[in-house]
Amino acid sequence: MSANQRPGASYDAAGVDTEREEAGLARLGRRIEETWPRTGVGTVALPVGYFANVIDIGGTGLAITADGVGTKLVVAQMLGRYDTLGIDCVAMNVNDLLCVGATPLSMVDYIAVDEPDPALLDDLAKGLCEGAKRANISIPGGEIAQLRDILKGYGTKPAFDLAGMAVGLVPLDRIVIGRHLREGDVLIGLESNGIHSNGITLARKVLLERCGYGVNDRLPGLASTLGEELLRPTHIYVRETIEMLQRIRDVRALIHITRDGLFNLTRVDADVGYVVEHVPPEPPIFSLIRRQGGVSYAEMFRVYNMGVGFCVVVPPGDVDAVFSIMRAHDRKAFRMGYVVADAQRRVSILPHKLTGSGREKRFVEET
Repeated sequence: MSANQRPGASYDAAGVDTEREEAGLARLGRRIEETWPRTGVGTVALPVGYFANVIDIGGTGLAITADGVGTKLVVAQMLGRYDTLGIDCVAMNVNDLLCVGATPLSMVDYIAVDEPDPALLDDLAKGLCEGAKRANISIPGGEIAQLRDILKGYGTKPAFDLAGMAVGLVPLDRIVIGRHLREGDVLIGLESNGIHSNGITLARKVLLERCGYGVNDRLPGLASTLGEELLRPTHIYVRETIEMLQRIRDVRALIHITRDGLFNLTRVDADVGYVVEHVPPEPPIFSLIRRQGGVSYAEMFRVYNMGVGFCVVVPPGDVDAVFSIMRAHDRKAFRMGYVVADAQRRVSILPHKLTGSGREKRFVEET
């Protein structure tokens, strides 16, 4: 049976149960809200569910978030290369801070290992420092834990996990969460740097397990080996986004396109939907996953960034300024579509005839 004749692969079938995770997160969110002070220093500014939250620290907003690298670690173990993972860890955190309008300031890391391998730790530190340089943040410290009885690595490779927690500053009256989105606002996508740090499990199941490719294989369309392509570090959008916040007064929403793909657009404080009229050309790594795994476009746009790693929403009059800033940073941007009033928070991707509700996070193909 050829790849195209096999049943189509999906994120759920690959072992990532997003629905149960969302149910668990809802319970977790309800419990942690019980810890929130109602007034004074430490007051929490936003509900659970945004890319980051903001705490009042005496009239100033302290934005805070935490994230890790996920199963990209497995690809690194397969290649025996660990010096870029820290860039991903920084990126996943600082890009989320940007989504509330914050300027990233600092990050601490947490590294769990089966045993303290000095060479591994040094490589992880190299990536963390490079990521911090790109994001213009400091790393004042962190934590290393030896968890020999818990962690299991790939084959005989070292077992470890890497995560971080980052903070930034945002004026309490300048928090950006999409509250002022209006019909006709323009959706602009910023180019991704490949697969970033989401959907790696599905990519591994399709390409490495189902198709039997190796991490050192060179496949048509890819500029590097398969392993190097999957390990390509997540782009850090700090410098260009901070300039937008400084130069454009009415940036209405900032959205990090991670897991859930373009459904991340619906994580705003407004009952709006989006009409996506244009998407960038499909990057080769996504074409490879889609074709070899028989993965539908509906599933691809639910799981992956599909070439758009970050989105900015501005009024029509500010579109030229966004493109000017992106050109100055030698980065590509795409005018993708526009905002519509929609209590169902639907995202319609016209080029692929897909529509889905942000509440259900499932695209269906229109007939």
